Amino acid sequence: MDLEKNIINKILSNPSFSLFFKQIKRFAGVILTGLLSGALLLWVVVKYDTWFGNPNEEPYLGLTEPGRVLLTFGDENEMSRNVSWAGNSMLQDAYLELIDQNEKDTTVISAEGEVFKSRSGEMAYYHAKLRNLKEGTSYQYRAVTAGTPSAWYNFKTPIKDRKNYSFLYIGDVQDSIGGSANRMLREVWERNADSEFLLCTGDLIERPMDSYWQEMSNTLDSIGQTLPILNAAGNHDYLKAPIYQLEKRFSLVFSYFLDSKVDDNQVYTLKYKDIQFFVLDGTREFLFLPKQRTWLQMQLMNSHAKWKIVVIHHPLYSVRGESKNIIQRWFFNDLLEEYHVDLVLQGHEHAYARTSRLDQSGKQQTPVYLISHCSNKNYLIQFDDNFQKFGSGSKYYQKITVHGDSLGISARDADTHALYDSLLLVNKNGITQVIDKGLKIKESVEFRGEAKSKKEKEFIQKIKDYKKNHPNRF
Repeated sequence: MDLEKNIINKILSNPSFSLFFKQIKRFAGVILTGLLSGALLLWVVVKYDTWFGNPNEEPYLGLTEPGRVLLTFGDENEMSRNVSWAGNSMLQDAYLELIDQNEKDTTVISAEGEVFKSRSGEMAYYHAKLRNLKEGTSYQYRAVTAGTPSAWYNFKTPIKDRKNYSFLYIGDVQDSIGGSANRMLREVWERNADSEFLLCTGDLIERPMDSYWQEMSNTLDSIGQTLPILNAAGNHDYLKAPIYQLEKRFSLVFSYFLDSKVDDNQVYTLKYKDIQFFVLDGTREFLFLPKQRTWLQMQLMNSHAKWKIVVIHHPLYSVRGESKNIIQRWFFNDLLEEYHVDLVLQGHEHAYARTSRLDQSGKQQTPVYLISHCSNKNYLIQFDDNFQKFGSGSKYYQKITVHGDSLGISARDADTHALYDSLLLVNKNGITQVIDKGLKIKESVEFRGEAKSKKEKEFIQKIKDYKKNHPNRF
């Protein structure tokens, strides 16, 4: 036995064997590295279209007359408005005719224009800036390009000293071509005719293609020409790439960004009565976000608004995994708490969810974080006990009403219009109290359709477990 050990030790201590063994290890390392690199390359190839691919944009032509007319806000003032519209592929003389319905006088407002060239076509976009509007006044307007007018549209400005006011908030729409979102939004508006504007948290389009921009125009038809639209940028508004690209077409449509954005960051603030809105662009990559943070901090620092509302597409607290959107939360959330933001309106995750900061006794504090959508697509979510309310398998819209010292939030099912959630924020002497009225309203958490994938089957089991563990919510 000792002889065998001596022979083995001599072999192992032989310099030639040692060199050979090192070469074997090096060769094995090279092979392993090659295999891992090949597997990684294959994974990237398989996932490339999912991560970076964009559907082909079909060739298109410009419009023969002014179309896709959209009323938005203008500068930071609640009384300002912009009107954007599209034309043919050539830049032409364009203006807007504005009639004060009280005095019956017509004002001609020159429009700014730009030809945008996308992957498959060209189209001229115009916008006119309406400033010095009178309060409580009905206006009639139409867009004119090269002497050809659009239809007439109407809007009304609010009375400045009103005590009550409200607006509508929706998350992702992303309607399919020829979809039904317009019918849904018309019903919502009819039921909430006192709403003064429509706030959207991005992804009004499925992809940045002319056909989907036309679909968005159809979705907002008769609504977006009368109710001013306030919209944030979402990830579906971007072209996919290793570095995402937001076409200028987006800001030519939502033209307030042309004057408000900081470099390539689509940020905007609006002072509306005693609310100040702060619109962020959560889709931008890591390197862009420091400038958004600096902008947000300066805006919050200088704000004297009674109510502060942040609008961002990506939820700072995700219901699709704790690590989701952690970059956005890391950049912005401490500012929201430090400067006493009341409400954070979000989209992206195609579900309904509400959470808020809690004090040491477990009492809800602001900010309150809302996630909502009104798309036909529903995503699989996770059930975190830090959230006070969930909704899955349906689509929703929200009405936010300000009355004196209170700000009320009511969420409704977009199909049945049944009340789904209710919350009241009461601000007295700079201290905001959160009164949760939604805890008494039963939740609806369902999976719609046939569960085919492993993840879908697991989600159904998660729903069962959630209902079992929280019977008081159902």
